[in-house]
Amino acid sequence: MEQKVIHLVLSFSWAFLIAIFAVPSIVRVAHLKNILDQPNFRTVHEELTPRLGGLAMFAGFMSALTIFADLDNGVQQLLAGCVILFFIGLKDDLIAISAMKKFAVQVLATGIVMFIADIRVTSFQGIFGIGELQVGISYAFTFVVIIGITNSINLIDGLDGLAGTLIIVICTTFGVYFYLYGGSNYGNYAAVAFCLVGGVTGFLRYNFKRAIIFMGDTGSLLCGFIIAVLAIQFIEMRQVESAPSIALGIMFIPIFDTLRVFAIRIMKGNSPFIPDKNHVHHRLLAMGLSQVSTVLTLALINGLIILFVVIFADLGNLYLMVALFAISVIFSYVLGVYRSRNSQRVSKV
Repeated sequence: MEQKVIHLVLSFSWAFLIAIFAVPSIVRVAHLKNILDQPNFRTVHEELTPRLGGLAMFAGFMSALTIFADLDNGVQQLLAGCVILFFIGLKDDLIAISAMKKFAVQVLATGIVMFIADIRVTSFQGIFGIGELQVGISYAFTFVVIIGITNSINLIDGLDGLAGTLIIVICTTFGVYFYLYGGSNYGNYAAVAFCLVGGVTGFLRYNFKRAIIFMGDTGSLLCGFIIAVLAIQFIEMRQVESAPSIALGIMFIPIFDTLRVFAIRIMKGNSPFIPDKNHVHHRLLAMGLSQVSTVLTLALINGLIILFVVIFADLGNLYLMVALFAISVIFSYVLGVYRSRNSQRVSKV
């Protein structure tokens, strides 16, 4: 047990050090070569900023994992998918590419972990009376889960430090669970989680406040894909009671934000994929919160939701999911009421 803890500490530390020392060089090169993100109507930042933070995270994560972790039980295939997503994300950060090309590469990476490593959701564990899934349904549902979570992390990356902070909260929680309950089948995913936490923490040193670098698609797609695989393996770890509901609670803010934004866009008659400023962090900023306060508020909310689902895990999946849905409705209502009042105040002025 002590040796396992040492390996996890070394994994985190290595990834952290690689990332924190890599970022300044990446920033310097990005400015020299003018590889900078242009501010637009959706962005909060007002200055030209490099989008290549994913390079440092990828270097820290990959090197730490291959040195200190066991690559069995699907981790090798996970790394293969990460490499593919890294290169398509890097290309998009350097020269913008179409959404269809990015989606095609996400499908390829998803196929690698689903069909080669057989990483998939095999059961609903009694939710709505559904147990084991037929193979075809299992693959289809897993595909939606991986693509959905991967892009939810990409969508939440709209404010300095927000995505990185949430990724640390999410992966730390998954990592602790895998360490405690993973055993021989899933225990090596604790290293996956803490390697990513180390890489993101090193990057966050330069991104949390007055960011000098963004993670870009290179980082957000990579992190989202890893979190999606961690979530699926967590759900399949039957030692954890109410695992599906706990997984939703752990990833609450990114999933809530994605579903809420898509619902608003569809109700307005717009495509759910057209960018706007309806994300939850945009609403909190409109309430008068600072960038740091917004990040800490959302991290706190996500942490409280995690605490809630962990404490009340014995209620079962159905009750926990109903509770999470109720919390989502209340949170959406609060955001909507404030926006409506703010709009009325502006119109009177």
